[in-house]
Amino acid sequence: MVAAAGIPIFDAPLVSVGGGLGSFTLVDVLRIQGAPPSAIRVVSLSDRPWQTWQYLTRVSQLPAHERIRSDAGARPDNIWGFPSYALHEAWRERSPKLVWQVLTEPVLSDFFSPRAGTVFSTVQREAERISYPDMLAKGQVRMVRRRGGGGYFTVLTPPAGTMPTKRVAIRSRYVHLAVGYPGLKFLDDLQEFRAAYNDYHRVVNAYESHEHVYEFLKTRPGVVIVRGAGIVASRVLQRLMDDRERYGLQTQIVQMFRTFVTGPHGPSLWMRRKGGDGWAYQAFTLPKSAFGGQLKAQFRRREGQDRARLAKTVGGTTTPRLRHWQRQMGEGRRGGWYHAVQAVVDRVEPTPDGRLVSYTSSADGTRNRVVSDFIIDCTGLEADMAEHRVLADLLEHGGARRNGAGRLTVGHSFEVVGAESGDGVLYASGAATAGNHFPAVDSFLGMQTAALDIAADLARRGFVKRLGPVRSTRQWLKWAAGRRI
Repeated sequence: MVAAAGIPIFDAPLVSVGGGLGSFTLVDVLRIQGAPPSAIRVVSLSDRPWQTWQYLTRVSQLPAHERIRSDAGARPDNIWGFPSYALHEAWRERSPKLVWQVLTEPVLSDFFSPRAGTVFSTVQREAERISYPDMLAKGQVRMVRRRGGGGYFTVLTPPAGTMPTKRVAIRSRYVHLAVGYPGLKFLDDLQEFRAAYNDYHRVVNAYESHEHVYEFLKTRPGVVIVRGAGIVASRVLQRLMDDRERYGLQTQIVQMFRTFVTGPHGPSLWMRRKGGDGWAYQAFTLPKSAFGGQLKAQFRRREGQDRARLAKTVGGTTTPRLRHWQRQMGEGRRGGWYHAVQAVVDRVEPTPDGRLVSYTSSADGTRNRVVSDFIIDCTGLEADMAEHRVLADLLEHGGARRNGAGRLTVGHSFEVVGAESGDGVLYASGAATAGNHFPAVDSFLGMQTAALDIAADLARRGFVKRLGPVRSTRQWLKWAAGRRI
């Protein structure tokens, strides 16, 4: 059928679809375990594996010099986690303070987290070391389909002018999906406003480019509504507060919480999370034991509704409790320019003078109107899988099925359940696999965990060598010396 359609066919044993940090992490592990560059093709529109993540961090107010929400030992470029980012930055900057911060966190100091720019530079170094550009195949993936003889076809549209046909197919035994989030998800009332009034200027998503909001506020006093209570909301809030301090602005900030946290909360004494002033505080997206301790083991043992209940208990929207940001909020409350309110927004409408009015209702039935110049939606990237072309096609034609969280059902080796094809296997990692046996999939450590489990399964199938202690030590020495593999 593919040949009859006039689609050229190329062969590669393994194809990774996505080309972001999820693809990079798996490719890095496979190269360390002996896979040659000729055995792997990474299909992507991006030239660099950190490209999309760099854009998202920048527009959500985490530029290269700012610190991200990640553990010191979670290094996409270094599966061993040693030396950690803290030691890396301390050595580069000749700063023993960073080592002291790690040793005393979180009692005497905030949790250490690396700068975004440190991640970019270290991933670039590792990409060059493993010959990542040699494995990159540029193109837009349209679908991944099972072959009658086993394995898969990955059908893509190559860049304009590079091929005589509009479609190309890569025939492989294994496919890995690391496509990230399907897209942006707006709150319903904000989506309705944008659709009704075609206004993408005053109502923006934090993951969209919205620098015009901050530039406008430098020219005149204004009111901004920030909606959301996670790490992105806290970063947007800090940017607004930093600009007030730096430029002497008169910006009024309204923080709208759907759920207002007043203090420590949780189902039991041993599972309580700090909170206050509307925010739930946690250093990382999940407790550390979810990445490699008792919570990780519990998630692997549990199934169905039992696992879903555990996920609900330990999950939720959180943000780190950083001293600088806490000081700013305190000054804002005392100065009357930062207002934290609990409310549900019923609808948003434009005003005759070109502003926005949000009609809200509170738990006690009180209704109110809040007028603002801008609304920044910081509620995340949780769009449905059906909005992603490749994932939607897999659900309809590829045998894949949803789990209880609405994402792909995967096994303990991150194989997509129901998408098997003869001796071929379709793997997936990242946000598309949330709600399965491993909770922290959308993190650096989560991507590494998935990559190591996938590589271990591929080693059992003879695709790569096993990562034993001798090979691991030898490969770490090569990594430390910067030797190409």
